[in-house]
Amino acid sequence: MINKQFSKLLLVVFMLVSSFGMAQELLKGRVIDDNTEEPIPGVTISVKGLKFNASTDANGYFVVTGAIPVGDQMITVSRSGYYTKTIPVVIDALGVVNLDPIYLQLDNSDITQSQGIISLTENDLADDENAANNVSGLLQASRDQFLRAAAFDFSATFFRPRGLNSEDGKVLINGIEMNKQFSGRPQWSNWGGVNDLQRNQNFTMGLSAADNSFGGYAGVQSIDMRASQQRAGTQISFASANRSYQGRYMVSHRSGLLNNGWSFAVNASRRSGDEGYVDGTLYDANSLGLSVEKKLNDSHSINFTGLYTPNRRGRRTAITQEIEDLKGRKYNPFWGMQDNVVRNSRIREIDEPIFMLNHYWTVNSKLKINTNLGYQFGKIGNTRIDNGGTRLVTLDGQNAYVGGARNPNPDYYQNLPSFFLRNGQDPIDFQYAYQAQQEFINDGQLDWNSLYEANRSLRENGGNSLYAIQEDRIDDQQLMVNTIITADLTDNIIFNGGIRYRNLNSENYAMVNDLLGGTGFLDVDFFAEESSEVSIDDAAQSNIRTPNRIVGVGDRYKYNYDINADVLAAFAQTQFKTKKVDFFVAGSVTRTEYQRDGKYENGNFPGAQSFGKSKKLEFTDFGVKGGATYKISGQQFIDVNAAYISQAPTIRNSFSNARQNNETIVGLESQKSYSGDLSYIYTTPIIKARLTGYYTQFTNGTDVGFYFTEGLTTAGVEGGTRFFRENGNAFVQEVVTNIERRNMGMELGLEVQVTPTIKLKGAAAIGQNVFTNNPDLYLTSDDFTGQLRFGDGTTSIKDYHVAGGPETALQIGFEYRDPEYWNIGVTANYFANAYLDVSNLRRSANFRQDYDGIEFNDFDQEVADDLLRQEQFDNYMLWNVIGGKSWRIDDKYIGFFATINNVFDVKYKTGGFEQSRNSNFRSVRDDANNPQEVFAPRYFFGNGTTYYLNVYLRF
Repeated sequence: MINKQFSKLLLVVFMLVSSFGMAQELLKGRVIDDNTEEPIPGVTISVKGLKFNASTDANGYFVVTGAIPVGDQMITVSRSGYYTKTIPVVIDALGVVNLDPIYLQLDNSDITQSQGIISLTENDLADDENAANNVSGLLQASRDQFLRAAAFDFSATFFRPRGLNSEDGKVLINGIEMNKQFSGRPQWSNWGGVNDLQRNQNFTMGLSAADNSFGGYAGVQSIDMRASQQRAGTQISFASANRSYQGRYMVSHRSGLLNNGWSFAVNASRRSGDEGYVDGTLYDANSLGLSVEKKLNDSHSINFTGLYTPNRRGRRTAITQEIEDLKGRKYNPFWGMQDNVVRNSRIREIDEPIFMLNHYWTVNSKLKINTNLGYQFGKIGNTRIDNGGTRLVTLDGQNAYVGGARNPNPDYYQNLPSFFLRNGQDPIDFQYAYQAQQEFINDGQLDWNSLYEANRSLRENGGNSLYAIQEDRIDDQQLMVNTIITADLTDNIIFNGGIRYRNLNSENYAMVNDLLGGTGFLDVDFFAEESSEVSIDDAAQSNIRTPNRIVGVGDRYKYNYDINADVLAAFAQTQFKTKKVDFFVAGSVTRTEYQRDGKYENGNFPGAQSFGKSKKLEFTDFGVKGGATYKISGQQFIDVNAAYISQAPTIRNSFSNARQNNETIVGLESQKSYSGDLSYIYTTPIIKARLTGYYTQFTNGTDVGFYFTEGLTTAGVEGGTRFFRENGNAFVQEVVTNIERRNMGMELGLEVQVTPTIKLKGAAAIGQNVFTNNPDLYLTSDDFTGQLRFGDGTTSIKDYHVAGGPETALQIGFEYRDPEYWNIGVTANYFANAYLDVSNLRRSANFRQDYDGIEFNDFDQEVADDLLRQEQFDNYMLWNVIGGKSWRIDDKYIGFFATINNVFDVKYKTGGFEQSRNSNFRSVRDDANNPQEVFAPRYFFGNGTTYYLNVYLRF
């Protein structure tokens, strides 16, 4: 648990001022819907040129006290889902300006976007590794033109604003942080499909001041699902698409605040499809969201929110250029036909209900306290084929078990033509290459029948399954508690502060999901042996306390451990407002603790190396940020922000191989970073523009990767540790520490309202994301003991680009909105400067050294430089079209919304990575000289032409 000294530190940070003065009312009013004439809660009332805002209550009323200078002012009235309205007023110190009523017109495009029917949702819910870092989901609540482009048009390419990942931002629902402790990333699917409860969103950009969190470099997205703040009404919709799912049904009802003080909102949906744009990627998701609130009196309200969104998805993977040439960009090796039905071997299933209880306390007009309690539990499961089973053989007249089987994946390198065309074969087998090519073109899918047949044959001879479906499971239980305080210290000073605690117990294990017709599966790791063995020693045992255990469906096997995590944090922020300059300062302090608790004693890591509790990892981190806005005039502003943040590593990057042992990362430290940005903002009723320059430096980063490699070359035995010699092969954990990287560039967003119905818009991002040092690298494995290092122990990746979407993104487009409630928009989007993720091992000393530790005698630096040059993807342009129409029939509204992305079916790469299977100069050179690289880079290809059509009825 968190120590007492740290608790005292939090109390110091969290001191509040408890007495407040009275202020004069200068402006008040009421905001109502232009169509329904119903009050609109949650509308933001702001004054141009001032960092100040108020919001409407459940009845649409707002009151602004003495924070507005006397004289001519421009009042902005805005809410997600409605067109923003600007109203000129004259503030008089002796009277109150009453704006009652203010009518807001529904923005149809915002409603349909909030329903998640555009490319944003497709990427956020993706589970491929190159999609996991996508930050676009954080941007969907923003009204800024650049951020709209980044969220809705650039996201299809996995563009990352400012080169940031999703863990660099925060997502909050009802004030509770939703970022996962394992990876730091939001798990978007935990609230997918309940879009109608998510209309009340606020996005705080970058380092700007946020009301309920210290935030991060990628900003804070705060989703308010409070029942009383939902706009009353019922909506039914149906959607058809060819992206991730093929159909979606959704219904929602929101009561608004009733006379008895109760309010409720419910949203249910189903999304499904046999496959998305990529072959074999099934989609099966049901979603239910419920929010119920009771207003106890004028000061207290209690809200309950429950979210249950179970979902299953068929996964895809990156493919080589050879595979794409043979089968196209829709190819997916994970599926095959079984009983005339498509079956995907890689299924990702997420089933994690969330329950929240929120208390809202309005102490007085100057002080509000929001206390939240959340509990999340459930499972995340990922299936795959386990080919490490046993087969019964007869050796020297005795029966014995031999383990391991050939990789059954159809894209396994030995199934492809390139394998048979390798140089050095005498003669080159053109016949087998042609046969492999034709078989792959004509079929190339997983052969489920052969797996069942292999197991059937073994079963009939008294053997165990050779193949099984393994499910890698994470069963989490997480408790979340926080309190957020907002206080108007004076008319011009606002204080925000909060304290939060999260406790996580995470069970991690492998489970037998399907025996594929067999009778049992022997729980040993034959691949841990240097060769197939007829005897099973301790090294092969997953758990030497239960040796040679036969497991069945539903049993845990291979690995089994818990992760316990505690996080206690506090933040404090003060915002100051003056006539010419608004500024803020904020600070945070966080205490993080992790500990692994092994339930199996692994045969390769006996005793306390794997069984029982690891040492406790403890981190204390601080953050400070500040910013200022200088008001040149009522139309021009200069905004500047800066921050220094230290952040504990995630659970994922704290243990080198948590599945097998208690070993923590050597020299593990918190990541440290500093950042600054400078913006020029110009806003008039006709032109809105923002130009921003930014710079961010990260240090002490950590990353852990897993892969099989060949050709590890190092010499001899050191300190009793067995090392590989020439051509050593191993499944390794690659640990890279002390990573430094720099993100810098500029952003531009521009809107021009040419006529009342025509808007021109543009956006641009030009950046550079590079590594700025040669970080430390070492390998661990159950094939050798200790840490395996090469040369000076670094990898030479300085000045290489950090992979992750294009660094340059440009957009130009227009929108036409007709008074008769139909609209159409077209954008042209240009992308450049995207790079392949490089192999760290290839850029270590292992690349150039022979088995004796001396440089290869045929090493050629010029050839090496060419082999290690980072691949840059081709530039491309994507055209997108968006449109919709709505009709009012009495008090009902019916409409449709449609998008077509990548209209001209452009083929492009969204990302990819070098394989580390070949890791030294000779093997990489020889493979590059083959007619077709056997271990070529693997790529993710973007979708071709896709569509989305949504029809809705609202009443």
